[in-house]
Amino acid sequence: MKNILFLLTLLISFSNSAQKLPKGFVYLSDIEASIKSELRYHTKNNFIGKPITGYKNHCVITTLQTANALKKIQQILLKKNLSLKVFDAYRPQQAVNHFVKWVRVLEDTLMKKTYYPKTPKSVLFKRGYIASKSGHTRGSTVDLTIVNLKTNKEIDMGSPYDFFGEESHSFYNKISKLQKRNRLYLRKIMLENGFKPYNNEWWHFTLKNEPFSKTYFNFPVE
Repeated sequence: MKNILFLLTLLISFSNSAQKLPKGFVYLSDIEASIKSELRYHTKNNFIGKPITGYKNHCVITTLQTANALKKIQQILLKKNLSLKVFDAYRPQQAVNHFVKWVRVLEDTLMKKTYYPKTPKSVLFKRGYIASKSGHTRGSTVDLTIVNLKTNKEIDMGSPYDFFGEESHSFYNKISKLQKRNRLYLRKIMLENGFKPYNNEWWHFTLKNEPFSKTYFNFPVE
């Protein structure tokens, strides 16, 4: 009896920990649990070096249409012992505001060596790496890569996620043939399944027919 009560308490606690999402949004794990994730902005491992405002839990949120499209892609990849790995999806406006506030403090360069070693912080706005509005806030943009399930390692894309530099451009030439092939494979499978790429970031894709194309949301990631 005690064990049953304990399990019921856990279930109630779990259900209360997840927020009621706005209509049209889902937790990706509810649609396709096999997709891997590493929500960088919920951790210190990002270009600012601290957890980002609005990321209260490690969970991936997207619009339902985006989740269904990612599920379709995942089923293709799984047959090849590969998997999607999501770094970021829905991003609240409060997180974007955190980025904007950070970029204006020019002396805060804690993570420069890792994320923007050759790019002055003063030009991050001008070069489009930071903006006051983000497609992520509409819920249908995702940052992702591919993982080899045999090794459980990300395939080599030639530059790390969120690297501010031309090395992250989709068609950057000064990388190996394998790295180019990996980038093109990710791009191809995303294009074939309803996403459009962003050429300055090999990891960044937006659903072509996004349901909230003009709405920027601000509910937290939790």
